[in-house]
Amino acid sequence: MSKARSSGKKVLPMARLPRQKGGGRVGPTKRGKETKLIVLVDGAGLPLAIDVDSATPAEVSLIEPLLEEAVVQEVPPRLVYDRAADSDPLRKRLAERGIELICPHRRGRVRTVTQDGLPLRRFRRLRIMERTISWLQSFRRLVTRYEFYSFLFHSFAKLTCRMIVLRRF
Repeated sequence: MSKARSSGKKVLPMARLPRQKGGGRVGPTKRGKETKLIVLVDGAGLPLAIDVDSATPAEVSLIEPLLEEAVVQEVPPRLVYDRAADSDPLRKRLAERGIELICPHRRGRVRTVTQDGLPLRRFRRLRIMERTISWLQSFRRLVTRYEFYSFLFHSFAKLTCRMIVLRRF
């Protein structure tokens, strides 16, 4: 009988690689793969609608679907947003719906200015939306997306908004 010779090397178990983020509505960014949460809030900071999408599309294309998901029937007369929404076609489409878009123009704008300084005073109310986003970030489930399926993540986001509304009353 011949003995099998061992090489004397220990066999190590395979190292586990960290799992890649995946699922629906996950898009590549500079920092990795992420998901965007877009929130529509009222003047008091209560969330009216929340939408989840991939991080790759521009925010201008995500505003109108967000307005469709609002829980209230009436259309808000004004929409305050940051520089990312500065788009003349978006302004026209929102004006047809009876919504005034209040956002500062981007730097290096070639076209003529469409709004004066008076509506931009309302831009200071953007801090109300930032406060609502900080309320959302207090829920760990929304800071890091643990769900593979986007409808589960969207459902958790809606549940979080309901919890915020209940805390306010």
